[in-house]
Order: sequence, then structure tokens, then C-alpha cells
Amino acid sequence: MRPVKILTDSCSDLSRELREKYDIDYARMKTVYNGKEEWASLDFEFYTPRQLYDIMRQGNRILTTQVPPDEFTRIFTAYLDQGFDIIYIGCSLKQSGSVNTGAVVARTLLESRPDASIYCVDSMNACMGEGLLAIRGAGYRDQGLSAKEIYDRLIAERKTINQYVTVHSLDYLKRAGRVKASAAFLGNLLGVKPILIADAKGSQVAFKKVKGRQNSFHEIVTMLKDSIIDAESQTVYLSHADCPAEEVDSVVKLLKEEVHCKDVYVNYIGPIIGASIGPDAIGIWAIGKEITFEG
Repeated sequence: MRPVKILTDSCSDLSRELREKYDIDYARMKTVYNGKEEWASLDFEFYTPRQLYDIMRQGNRILTTQVPPDEFTRIFTAYLDQGFDIIYIGCSLKQSGSVNTGAVVARTLLESRPDASIYCVDSMNACMGEGLLAIRGAGYRDQGLSAKEIYDRLIAERKTINQYVTVHSLDYLKRAGRVKASAAFLGNLLGVKPILIADAKGSQVAFKKVKGRQNSFHEIVTMLKDSIIDAESQTVYLSHADCPAEEVDSVVKLLKEEVHCKDVYVNYIGPIIGASIGPDAIGIWAIGKEITFEG
């Protein structure tokens, strides 16, 4: 059986520490600002988190691209040439066409490699939801499962990724087409904070609204507490878009007090997801009950 390489993309928001720990690589998307393209690095090579989010705080918009075909060719070829089968876990097709692009490139590359396999998985998630599914795939690889067996398990489990995200302002979601302008204005005026989930179709949807920033923190923790399975054995992943340290610490404290998870891992929301959701967003992810809600 051929060894398996787990790949994801810039939407996964896996830190270097996590990628090295779980032996995961990623295909890069791009950001575009002031007409200049940069690779969307999960290591913040071109912008620090503060620089990235301050650009948006100043009223500017950063555009993004999906994974270019040449980037898929580069990374797939590198691992195929080393003798690997590949599992690529991509951002939800509701938010990016990268999984489809990857599948097209894979078919071309496999024409001359009949003994190799590339499986492209629509994670139906983004940010650490996508990253968490990649970590699950890495675990199955380490158990000795084949690429096909890993693919089948990830397809079966992708709706068990539970996401609860709250944002400081609706303006960035409005600009990205997530909410109507009138709803954004009213929400900000009244201090309403939407709670976003990844629904059963893979879309990011506003599941409910809570008034007040601190109340939104309590709400996302309560929702995770109600849905998480076997919390004591799980690491909960918390990602944020350059939030103040005291806010991050308060959510970590709530998680430890209310959810009783094994650990909480904190990292930044990367440049692709951050460009849509905006600064000061904060979210938590874990394995839980299967998602059935459709927005």
C-alpha cells in the first residue's frame, strides 16, 4: 500500500505548529490588495495578523482567489513523485471552487500514474473546521488506513464538525455578500452579534443573533457545550481575527469552565477567511453532533 499525504489549502488556518505536528501540507490561495497579488500564507509571511486586519479596519478591502491550477500541479506532483497517494481536504464548495479545480488537475496528473490516487474532499467547512477535518485525516493515516479508506471516513464525518463563530461587526460580511446592507446597518446600530455556523449544505449561515459582545462569547460556548461529543478527550480549536488578548482569554476560560474539554488550542484566522469575516471575529470548533440545519 502506498503511503498517504494529507493536504489542505489556505482556508484551513492550520498553524505551522499544527501542520508539523500532524504532517500536513497545504495548497496556497492568493490575496489581492492594491492590485498586488501575494500567496495566502498560513505563516503570515507577507502580512502580520495585525497588519492584515488593520488594512480592513481602515476601510480597505482585500480580495482573494481560489487555489490556482498551477499550484495544484506543483504540490500534487511533488508528493506523487515521492510515491504518495494524496488526500486533499479543501474549503467547502459553497465558498470556494478549489476542490473542483483540484479534481480536474488530479485527473490530468493521474493519466500517466495509473497506480497512484488523489482524493479531493469537499470539507463542507472552512477555517479550523476544514483544518480539524484534515487533522482527523492525519489520524487515520497514522492508523495505517489507505487513501480510499480515509476518504470514505472523512466524507462520512464531515458534518460532525461543529462551528460557532461570532463577529464584532457585520460590515465585512456585508461587503463579502453574506448579509444585506440594511441588515448590517441595523445589526451594528443595535449591537447585534450574529452566530455563524457551517450548515448541512456547507454554507456559512447566521444561525442566531445575540445582543452584545460578551453575550456572544457566552452563547458560542453554550452552543458548543450542547453539541460536543466526548468533550474530555477533545481539543477545542479557537481561531480569532486579531482579537484583544483579554477577549481570547475570556473565551478560553469559559471553554475550560463550561465544556471541560481536554485542551484549547488558540491560533489566528488566516488571510483568506479573514478577508471575508473581518477583524475581531472569534470562533470555536470541535467534533460533535451531526449538523442537520440548512440555512
